[in-house]
Amino acid sequence: MTTDISLRIATEEDLPLLLELWRDTMSPNFSALGILPSEEQPLRRILMRFECAKIISVEGSPVGLFKVARDTKEWKLIQILLSPSVQGKGIGAHLITNLIAEAKLSGASLTLSVLKQNPALKLYLRQGFVIEGE
Repeated sequence: MTTDISLRIATEEDLPLLLELWRDTMSPNFSALGILPSEEQPLRRILMRFECAKIISVEGSPVGLFKVARDTKEWKLIQILLSPSVQGKGIGAHLITNLIAEAKLSGASLTLSVLKQNPALKLYLRQGFVIEGE
């Protein structure tokens, strides 16, 4: 895994990048379910809790989206999108490990929702998340 991972607050100027990233990463998951997302769905999903959105950069290049709601003591990992070119390199695991440690230090619980067909489910299970429902 590369060690030069940084996060910065996402802005409206990042929307074209984030839309492309959503299509590259999420479209295959919806296709596997036989679902064709509407034209508006990617933008709606990206803008949901946009105030929590951070751009993931590796060695100065933007490669993803990391969105966490830190509401009181109930935190939620809303979205993590990584460009296919950097998936499987430990970046997601690094971010999630740090988030889990931060939540523990804050005394907060941490939850997420994920499609069953999403390959990231394996990562979440390895990180200690448990399936509570379908």
